Amino acid sequence: MSAIRLAVEQLGGVSRCARVCGVSPSAVCKWLRRGRLPRTEYTGETRHASRMAAASEGAFTAAWLLANAGPTTPPAAGGGTSSAGDAPGEEDTVEQTDVHQARPGKSLTS
Repeated sequence: MSAIRLAVEQLGGVSRCARVCGVSPSAVCKWLRRGRLPRTEYTGETRHASRMAAASEGAFTAAWLLANAGPTTPPAAGGGTSSAGDAPGEEDTVEQTDVHQARPGKSLTS
């Protein structure tokens, strides 16, 4: 069982976890599906792990949750498009378009 799943269960389920973190239940379900907290936890944009730990009444710490429910995939070698937050095989694909060859009035995506 993943650390994020254990933490959510310790809090009493998806709905309570969502209330504690100030997010929607579907956001928590996304964390569970991916088995990790969102990227924003590791960039300092959110503090879900701290909120969850505080609500857990000592069952786990924010440091434990961050260490065990974080991204595990290293960035792709050679500057690839894999993100550290993506699971293997879930790389973002980016279509490259040379804007210098685009003609006025023509869509870049057609």
